[in-house]
Amino acid sequence: MPRDKTVSHIKIMAAAKAEFLEMGFEKASMRSIGERAQMTAAAIYRHCRDKEDLFYQLVSPAEEKLMAWARAHTQRYEEPVKKQKKMVWQDSYIDMMREVIYPDMEDYHLLIAKSKGSKYENFLHDMTEMAQEKFLVYLDELRASGIKAPEITRKQLHLLLTAYLTALFEPVVHNYPREEANEALETLEKFFLPGWKKLMGV
Repeated sequence: MPRDKTVSHIKIMAAAKAEFLEMGFEKASMRSIGERAQMTAAAIYRHCRDKEDLFYQLVSPAEEKLMAWARAHTQRYEEPVKKQKKMVWQDSYIDMMREVIYPDMEDYHLLIAKSKGSKYENFLHDMTEMAQEKFLVYLDELRASGIKAPEITRKQLHLLLTAYLTALFEPVVHNYPREEANEALETLEKFFLPGWKKLMGV
């Protein structure tokens, strides 16, 4: 369903966001959203197919922004291998948190922590799986270009990425204030990045 910018739609989305943040997707109700927006259920359904569609309209811009960063991140690593036959340390998921996640912390809290019962409830796990597959492809590309790459099994990589991404998103899950989240991120950066660089030999 197309997103619109009418006053009614903006009012509904604000009410829906408040409801989902308070109750989570699973326990949220369309009736309660209507009451928050001071509109009838019939009026709400003119702007969405159902509760799932309403949640999708709220979180999909955040999802798209994150996925766009991830695609660009992958490209930034692959290009030096393809064009220069060398491995160059670029950005990391630490930068993703600073540039994409933390400026819209509430939207990602909704996506990660309030999505149980929706198609997004395993979003962090799915993101980890995607990162794992991209990483394994990258290692193969390094080897194919004659560049030394670490020997790491799929299971070992899964453990590392699960620990890394779970830790990074903990402040999001618990909706830390921005200053506290930044402090946590600095600690995680000091802990994780030296390990990743040692693993990659940079």
